[in-house]
Amino acid sequence: MRYHAAILTVLALPLVASQPIAAQEDSAKLEEWTVPWEESRPRDPFRGPDGKVWFVGQRSHYAAYLDPETGEFKKYDLEDGTGPHNLIVDDDGMVWYSGNRATHIGRLDPETGEIEQFRLPDEAARDPHTLVFDAQGDIWFTVQFGNFIGKFWRETGEVKLIPAPQAQTRQGLGTSRPYGIKMDSQDRPWIVLFNTNKIAMVDPSTMQLTTFDLPDERSRPRRLVIDSEDRIWYVDYRLGRLGRLNPETGDVKEWDNPSGSDSRPYAVAIDADDRIWFVETGVRPNKFVGFDPRTENFFSIVEVDSGGGSIRHMFYDRDENVIWFGTDTNTIGRATLPPLKRRTATQ
Repeated sequence: MRYHAAILTVLALPLVASQPIAAQEDSAKLEEWTVPWEESRPRDPFRGPDGKVWFVGQRSHYAAYLDPETGEFKKYDLEDGTGPHNLIVDDDGMVWYSGNRATHIGRLDPETGEIEQFRLPDEAARDPHTLVFDAQGDIWFTVQFGNFIGKFWRETGEVKLIPAPQAQTRQGLGTSRPYGIKMDSQDRPWIVLFNTNKIAMVDPSTMQLTTFDLPDERSRPRRLVIDSEDRIWYVDYRLGRLGRLNPETGDVKEWDNPSGSDSRPYAVAIDADDRIWFVETGVRPNKFVGFDPRTENFFSIVEVDSGGGSIRHMFYDRDENVIWFGTDTNTIGRATLPPLKRRTATQ
């Protein structure tokens, strides 16, 4: 299905930058731009090849970008009811988004405004969630309540859906809620199963799914990142922990978050020094936290100036050493990270 988006351009100025709770040389520095479309839940930013920062308005059914150099916002309206959850931008500048309430993956051409929808082949896969590119530029994605992990081939539009394990709930067997997804150096997708204490991996050559159990049955991992040694780092939303899984051994190590068991860590990113950055969303205002795996210390804690509401997903820009995020308080934010001390080939 093809159609053209309505387009709107607006100029906005950044808010005052947030300051670290305890001023440190190694603290992140945050600044935010107010999104001109009120209460639209701007989320899941992604820096395109031209430097524009794209994001979706989940509540208001749009894709948009911020030009950080000028403060200009430009919006492309999607079909009413799309409920876009996430987007990614390919090397040609094409914007790919998940139609979370409309059972499709969409492609937006910013030059023409043309949008093409690719419907998923099973109506049970009703809510495509988070998208990620593999090394060939094809797209792996999660389907949270439909309970699938999927692969989408961009050239052909073919989709392969892999059923996720079911979870034991109070009502009986239900969805394991496949949620965050990242690719490792072997081009394998790793997925957190948010309704369980499990992390999953799909072998692309066989499309077989393997799960790894976290030691605490109460754990509910929500997002993950992968370091330069292919170790899996996850945030435990229920228990307020940061965790690391070594897939080679199955060993898990966890650290309690600075704000404790009710910190509700959600968005997470990893930089080129393998430092882990995540947001505690169970506190007001949200806190943007840095963790150094070499020292096993939380070394940066910064309050989000707008409050944050919930910061749900983040994008690390390796070229600029910054992290982009969207907030439920209707801002797009940028965290300028402390200087890198070493550079490694991270995922």
